[in-house]
Amino acid sequence: MTAPDTATRPLPPVPPDVEQAEAAIVEHYPRLVRLAYLVLPPALGRNRRVLTAHSLVQRALPRGRRDSAAAVQGGVPGQRAGADDSGYAYVRLRVLRAALEAGIPLTFRALPRRAQLPPLLPQVWGLRLFPRSGGAEELALDQWLATLDGPGRAACVLRALERLAEPEVLRVLDEAGVPDPAAAVAESGDPANDVLFASPEFDPCVLQARPTDLLRRRRLGRAALAAAAALAVCGALLALPGGGWGSDGAAAPLHSRNAAAEQALDPGKLVRAAPTLWRTSSRTDFSTWPARGDRAGDAALLRRALAVWARPGSSVVVSATPGTPSGPPMGPAQLLFAGAVDQAVVVLFHDGLRVVRYAEPRAGTAGAALDFARTDGASADTATALVLSRVDGNVRYLTAPWVTGASLRDLLKPGGPAAVLKPTPDGVTPPVAGPAPAGSCTSWNALSLTGDGATRLITDLGELTPARLTSGAPGAERDVTEAAELGDWSKIACLLPSVRSHGVRTVNAWTYAKQPLPEGDGTAAWLCTRAETWQGAADRVQAQFLAPGSATAAQAAKSEGSAACGPREPRVLAGVLWKSRAGQWYVLAAGSAQFASLSVSGGGVNGAANGNRLAVKAPAGAQVDLSGRLTDGTKAGTLR
Repeated sequence: MTAPDTATRPLPPVPPDVEQAEAAIVEHYPRLVRLAYLVLPPALGRNRRVLTAHSLVQRALPRGRRDSAAAVQGGVPGQRAGADDSGYAYVRLRVLRAALEAGIPLTFRALPRRAQLPPLLPQVWGLRLFPRSGGAEELALDQWLATLDGPGRAACVLRALERLAEPEVLRVLDEAGVPDPAAAVAESGDPANDVLFASPEFDPCVLQARPTDLLRRRRLGRAALAAAAALAVCGALLALPGGGWGSDGAAAPLHSRNAAAEQALDPGKLVRAAPTLWRTSSRTDFSTWPARGDRAGDAALLRRALAVWARPGSSVVVSATPGTPSGPPMGPAQLLFAGAVDQAVVVLFHDGLRVVRYAEPRAGTAGAALDFARTDGASADTATALVLSRVDGNVRYLTAPWVTGASLRDLLKPGGPAAVLKPTPDGVTPPVAGPAPAGSCTSWNALSLTGDGATRLITDLGELTPARLTSGAPGAERDVTEAAELGDWSKIACLLPSVRSHGVRTVNAWTYAKQPLPEGDGTAAWLCTRAETWQGAADRVQAQFLAPGSATAAQAAKSEGSAACGPREPRVLAGVLWKSRAGQWYVLAAGSAQFASLSVSGGGVNGAANGNRLAVKAPAGAQVDLSGRLTDGTKAGTLR
């Protein structure tokens, strides 16, 4: 069909109504598609140019029936009277604008326009479409068009295909938003070849079809099928209750899964020792504790506890004793306890290296807590109890299955009677006041536990595992049961806060020397206190001097990580500056039985003594050097 003659009158760009625009598109569809195809950049390739040209023409239909307000905003002027072909002019202008926009390169500085993106419709799957091939002249013309920019191609097409005069070409290019229409017309070339624009080479409505890359399509199909299967599996897992295998409570988001981790997080895989295993087992430690508590069968609670252990979220309060790793379980752990305790629900696990306590409120999971304590190398002496809860200064313990009796003793009152406690059938003690309540040291409570042929004294040092208290020389430690041993502990109990929260397993007190004081002021005692830790590398040693009549021993020396006062180095030497009742100052020193002589020098003091005790007069505030010689002749220094 011949294009309307528009060279003799102006072309209004707004159609009277959308029906007229639609009629213009249907009537002039082949010419409009050819115009778009020729203006589009050849770099798109013939298949995409064909589809894009059809898409631009089909999208040229206006959205509203009329829009005179657009003229006020500078978009499109209103309809002009006497325009009987305004629909075609308007549609052509929209097609031209879109084709020019499609040739603008994409950048990150501005949002892409619709024409710059691949067309949504029409779409052809499995085929490549392109116009019929022409002769050498058409090929040369196509190559020449590729050298022009978008406005140049538009000017050439308007002149050759639309047969517009140069003034009309300039006007249409100006309405299409071309910055320099004159330059575009000058670039449009010689009109001698304009007749070639009507060739089938440039007709995107008469097409040839070829298949796409068949092998590549097959590979993509297989990849898409595998991706769909993986997506279906993930969707099925996410559709399970709680977004996975179950509710994880306060746990952090899950990032990865593997077989070992899945077993460790499965409450059905938890190890549960038989109730009487401790009676026949070759070892008596936490691994022989049975699973106890009224919630030991609550799979949802155990799942949450294991998930929080593996992935504690930001709302979980995590604590660990020194030297204790706080990582996830290495495999299925052993369940020791799960039950309601005071205002919380507590779960205790054991994985061979650590005891782990999970606690959450009775209502909800917000405010969960996770505590780790190292327990490797535990025995019947150090696996007698665990701390279940601390509330308002009171402590509840979970006792070992072999504990048959429990009582509460105040270490500061060695002669006072012990209060008998009645644990529940699950081994949970009633709440007892913690040591040194309110930060004072008017009392220091310890728990006396009887079972497995012994009575052991333990005390809470602010950790998940209470510390065992003993007395005696290194290598011959014994449980605190005698009145004299309780008396020694009454003098040094208030020094225990110095080893609080250090992962202490046992604390041993040893009276290593007694010394008659000068001027007949009585007999003093020298004690060595060694706090051994579960990690075994940060033991704390203190030497104390107990003057006659004193309620509390004074610290004479201390050391961390020292082997002194222990089985590997069962000796200790310490000294103090002491003032007699008459007002005379003395340097007093005492060593364990391994010392054959002692000597002191410096600060205006010089003296020596055979044996393991020394007393030399000294000025007030003297700074001296103290040393000793062992029975084998080796020189040894003081505890430091």
